[in-house]
Amino acid sequence: MNFSDQFPIINNCTYLNTASSGILSKAVTDWRRTHDETFEKLGSGFRLTQDSFLKEVRANVADFFGAKVENTFLVPNCSFGLNTFLDGLLGEHRFLLFEGDYPSVNYPVESRGFAHDYVRVDEHIEDHILAKVKAFKPTVLAISLVQYINGIKIDLDFIKELKTANPDLLIVADGTQFCGTEQFDFESSGIDVLVASGYKWMLSGYGNGFVLVQDEVVNHLYRDRNSYPLPVENFLKGRSMLSLCFEPGHLDTLNFGTLNESILFMKKLGMDVIENEISTLAKKAKAAFTELGLLSEQVVGRKQHSSIFNLQVSDEMITHFDASNIISISRGKGVRIAFHFYNTEADLNHLLQVIKMHRK
Repeated sequence: MNFSDQFPIINNCTYLNTASSGILSKAVTDWRRTHDETFEKLGSGFRLTQDSFLKEVRANVADFFGAKVENTFLVPNCSFGLNTFLDGLLGEHRFLLFEGDYPSVNYPVESRGFAHDYVRVDEHIEDHILAKVKAFKPTVLAISLVQYINGIKIDLDFIKELKTANPDLLIVADGTQFCGTEQFDFESSGIDVLVASGYKWMLSGYGNGFVLVQDEVVNHLYRDRNSYPLPVENFLKGRSMLSLCFEPGHLDTLNFGTLNESILFMKKLGMDVIENEISTLAKKAKAAFTELGLLSEQVVGRKQHSSIFNLQVSDEMITHFDASNIISISRGKGVRIAFHFYNTEADLNHLLQVIKMHRK
């Protein structure tokens, strides 16, 4: 499929950096322009309908990810959402983390002094989790669904099975490198808390994210505040305790409206179409990279993988990428590239051509 009309940047480069930042569609950019022009004309009158507008955004987020509206919260980013969640837990929890996971996941747990242990991230990651759950007996598993450096993706069916076998284990997931890449139903996922930023695969720009929680999680959070009366002011009536914690103060209609518009765009396109486009290209890419010996053994050994890859090439290669107008980034011990639905097999072939031409 050709998306060059909606994403003009891909006419000028081979954009393989969605894992760092997604790009804005023309439709979203047009909406943002109209939004600010309306603000310019109406001033404070522009905010008179903010409550109903934000309710619409929450409803669309909940529907898109198969969550309950009352358990869907809008946050400026994943880190804010995760930190707010952690602040609501008792200090007695024991966390199981991934080695080398995104700092916004591990550091808030470590720095708060929670007891914690780590799982090695390799081709046998699910087996390692089972062993650690048995030995360490964590109360919380906090992980990124897709690892930001090498793209290793946890088996989502395994997560369901893990939750079924360990119903008291809270499973907390960072979905920033996952949400927007495939169809997903939160309610049946086995995940208790999903936090994500919208600026990567959701193509929603910066300053927006969301938190989805299961009903049972409410009983674990902010127990010390449950007996304190909720505000009685008219503009705060009807707000729950969790709403006041995750959504304190004003919410930006530009940022969350951008998330909303991106969701509407992706729903119109169809998540089945998006998932198929990404999966098809990712499989071809993995096969080609494996043949050239560009991937780690851990990635090669996985049956499932995301569309993020860390290519084991020299530091000099990124200068060749730059010269060839391939947008990528250095991560870990290699160069990270990523394919979204607007990427094509021609993008992959261009990348492979440059690698073969300059590889030592």
